[in-house]
Amino acid sequence: MRKATAALPGNHGGTAGQGEDQVGIQVARGGTVVRSGVDIARAGGLWRVTRPWHPGLRPFLRSYAGYWDSGLSPYEARVVPTGRAVVVINLAEPFAQVRRVGAPGAGSGRIGSLVVGLEDSPTMCGHHGGQEAIRLELTPLGAYRLFAVPLGQLTSHVVELQHVLGPWAHLLVERLAATPDWARRFDLLDAVLLDRLGRGPDPAPEVGHAYRLLAGTAGTIPVARMSAEVGWSKSYLIRRFTEQIGLTPKTYGRVLRFDRAMRMLSRGGASLAEISALCGFYDQAHLNREFRALAGTTPGRMLSARRVEGALTL
Repeated sequence: MRKATAALPGNHGGTAGQGEDQVGIQVARGGTVVRSGVDIARAGGLWRVTRPWHPGLRPFLRSYAGYWDSGLSPYEARVVPTGRAVVVINLAEPFAQVRRVGAPGAGSGRIGSLVVGLEDSPTMCGHHGGQEAIRLELTPLGAYRLFAVPLGQLTSHVVELQHVLGPWAHLLVERLAATPDWARRFDLLDAVLLDRLGRGPDPAPEVGHAYRLLAGTAGTIPVARMSAEVGWSKSYLIRRFTEQIGLTPKTYGRVLRFDRAMRMLSRGGASLAEISALCGFYDQAHLNREFRALAGTTPGRMLSARRVEGALTL
């Protein structure tokens, strides 16, 4: 596959460096650049490209953005559990390696476009530099419809995109890479996502209700209460929830509490003791243990980390 340039919309044929120079001038004059319906801004060492999501995609997405890094320096970033599934469509250089922290084995090795199922431990992503990609974060129910497989099969796994979406995924990546205009890239991907989601399986209404209960309480509702609310036995709810969401209700609630604590920590203004109480931890020691288990580090180190499109460089 040829490497796609990072030419800006309306600037066809430019190189990544040329596009970056032009963006840099306009950002310095007043913030985000808007071209051909897309917003381009500097974010965490990357150029990030977004536009308003199609209304038909909004129920299923939590993040949808293109990005590129014109630097050629290798880097390694940590991805922590969020309670969402991730799709990365690589349009240039592939990842050098993706591996779960603490898991046996050497990791994925060289991997291009990929799907990451829901996780309950951190993952390290290594790249040689010069990345260009589109990254999506999907709700578990959105991922269930899009992937059309039981999400339990993808839990804590990183797999090539075509192994989930089929051989046509390779052609999609080639078409996106061959389209330098970001607005047209989003048009193409929107059409594919809408078609696939429209034909995907519907989750069980009871699973959907249980998911909304957990999400609405940031993971603090007891499983027994969810079971009573949806009208299923506790064991049957756990089995069906794990199949269609990818984690057990208890583990998913744990991830949601951690994710809320992460977001509060990032915003600042609250002490660790306050975050512990608000997010449903027994005490600050419990919060620290959960950060070590789910992120492999401490809240203090997470606070000092640099954020890079869904990941952290510690």
